[in-house]
Parts: sequence; C-alpha cells; structure tokens
Amino acid sequence: MIMRISTKTIFDHGKSQLSSLQTNMSKIQQQLATGRKNLAPSDDPIATARALEITQSQSVNTQLVTNRQNARSSLSQEEVALASTTSLLQDIKTLAVNGGNGSMTNQDREMIAVELEARMSDLLGVANTADGAGGYLFSGYKDSVPFAKTSTGAIYQGDQGERSLQVGSTRTLAISDSGSSIFENNITGNGTFKTGADPANATRGGSGIISPGSVTNANAITDHQYEINFSVTPGSPGIPAVTTYTVTDLTLGQPVPPNPVPPDPIPYKSGETIAFDGLQFEIHGNPADLDKFTVNPSDKKSVFETVQDVINALRSDATGEVGQAKLNNLLNSANANLDNAIDNVLSVRASVGARLKEMDYLDSAGEDLNIQYASTLSDLQDIDTITAISNFTQQQISLEAAQKSYKTLTSLSLFNFIG
Repeated sequence: MIMRISTKTIFDHGKSQLSSLQTNMSKIQQQLATGRKNLAPSDDPIATARALEITQSQSVNTQLVTNRQNARSSLSQEEVALASTTSLLQDIKTLAVNGGNGSMTNQDREMIAVELEARMSDLLGVANTADGAGGYLFSGYKDSVPFAKTSTGAIYQGDQGERSLQVGSTRTLAISDSGSSIFENNITGNGTFKTGADPANATRGGSGIISPGSVTNANAITDHQYEINFSVTPGSPGIPAVTTYTVTDLTLGQPVPPNPVPPDPIPYKSGETIAFDGLQFEIHGNPADLDKFTVNPSDKKSVFETVQDVINALRSDATGEVGQAKLNNLLNSANANLDNAIDNVLSVRASVGARLKEMDYLDSAGEDLNIQYASTLSDLQDIDTITAISNFTQQQISLEAAQKSYKTLTSLSLFNFIG
C-alpha cells in the first residue's frame, strides 16, 4: 500500500522538527550562558525546591557571620575596657599599700589621696565607656550613663541586662556584661568573712590591728556575726597589766567557747591566732579596755566605694601608734576588697575571652557550612560544561542536517521536470 503525503504535511512536519531542534539548541545555549542546568522550576521541581532551601540556609549563615563580627567588635571593646580597669585597680592597690607606710606623714598621704582621686575619675570614665552605637558598654539594656559619682563613690544607673546576639544556628551569645556585675558586686573580706575594728577603738587609745583572716574548716563556718571584746586590768607596782578578750556570737547572743576550752576570759597575746567555728585571724598591737573587733559574713561592695574608703582613710590623722593602727585596719579591709575586685574583673575578662574563642570556632564551622552549601548548590544547579558543549554541538549538527534535508525535500516538484 502506497501512502500519499501532501505538500502541506511535508512543510508543517518539517517546520515542527526544525522548531523543536532550534528550541533544544537555544535551551542548551542558555544553559551554557548562565551556567545553570535548570532554567525554570519546571525543569526539575525537586532540585529547584532543594536549591531554594539551601539558598535560604546560606543567607542565614551569611547573616550569622555579620552577627559574629558585631559580637566580636562589642566584646573586643569590653576586653579593652576591662584591661584598663585591671591596670587602674592594680595602680590603686599599689598606692593603697604605699599609703600604709608608717614612715609617711599626713601630707604624704594627702598627696596619695589626691592621686587616688585622679585614678577614681579614670576608673569612672572606663566604667562609662560608650559602645560606639549610641549606648554604653556597661549600662545593660539602658542607654543612660551607667555610673554617676557620689560622695561615697558612685551609683549605678543601669540595669542587670546583658545584650546578646545569635551567633550560631542554635547559639545565642552575651556580647556585654552589666556594670553592676563588674564594678558593684565585689565580695568583701576574704570571700567568706570580713574582719573589722570598731571606729571608737582609736578614741579609747587602742592600737590593735586585726588581720583579714582565713578559713580553716569550711564545714564549720556558720555565717554568724561575731564580736571580740577586750578588757584590760590595770597593773600595779610589780604587777603588769593583763589584757583579756571574749568572743560573742551576736547572731545567737551567746559566748563562743574556744576549742580546747581555756579559762574565760582568754588571755591576749599580740599576734596569737584566734580561732573558732572554722575561721581564724590574728590581732596585733595593744587593744585598750573595751575595744571591739568584728567578724561578719562577706557581702558585696562597690569598687568605687572601696576606693573612696581608701581616700578617706589616707586623709584621717594617722600620727602615733593609735592613728597608725586605725589607718592599717581601714587599709587592710580596703586592700582585701581591692584584691577581690581585681579577681572579679579578671574573671569577667576570662569569660569575655572564652566567648571570643567560641566565635573563632563558630567562624570555622560557618566557613565549612558555606563550602558545603556551595557544593550542594553546584550539584543541584550547575551544568556539566563539557557535556553541555557536546550536546550543543550534536544539536547543531542535527539542526544543520535537518535544514538541508528540509530544503531538499521541499524543492521536489514535478514542475521542475516539465519543460
């Protein structure tokens, strides 16, 4: 059976084939031009959806890089401020120790007090460091100046907030610390208890000096308030004066029996250890009759108040044995508080350093993620250039062959042979 094909069918079929070949060739050309194998979502819906997810994750990762840069900037500013604070506190401690030198006159100590006032202003300036973005490093969530100078030191006007940023997909990091935690919440004494002398000891002529003390048995610590009361029995010809003391637990309102129990009251010897309820300390010098010393649980104190205490102590009259004892008692207490303040600042600096180190690890992990995302996107979207060029050449040959055959086929006609 012979099948007859009309001229119209030949033309229509030829044009359809040529159009299809040109479309395929144009698509490959666009793939080569864009470097993408999927020019429309319909080309590969699954790969397109997956590529969109990867792109969104890549954008989040890029934003986290920016967040880490901002966090690193803020923490680096805080580290600089804390380093300055450490240096200032160490200078203040040195001046306080020098001020306790018994060879100094009241005029010498006044000069140190003036210098300490300058250090206080410097310390206040560091505590009020601006963050470069319209706020302050140590004001918490507030935008107001953190500290304001007062007659007793400085008052904190910020809050306890710690600003934070998301620096990882599941990690939010504090990028600031409140001024209260750095400059105000400094523990007093030796960290467990603090010793002190009754201010009236000097008026009674007492020259006793109490040490900061230490803990001998943490399990025996009661956190009670204690008072050491002295009694002096005047001497007579051939009989020396006798100094004794008693220890009273003010919290319980009863005397503290030492272990082992000696006669009550207890004979006093300068520099001899006084121990009870898991703590110990020494008292040096010559306490007067009715002199008192206190032992209380440690609490929190502003470093500015501590510095002001040092300034006030240096400006008190420290002439004679009694005046020197009063000065030493005040400076001993202040020096212990300064040591604690320095330790606290160093602790915060260590925390800042740990956070900066953590961001280094997060940066490394973020870079690895970017490489992984780029590789996955390349697998989903990028063409194989060699294969695409080969397909393009093949399509080109096919199109040229189809064009030649179409030209030949459409030129066939009986009229060409009728002369």
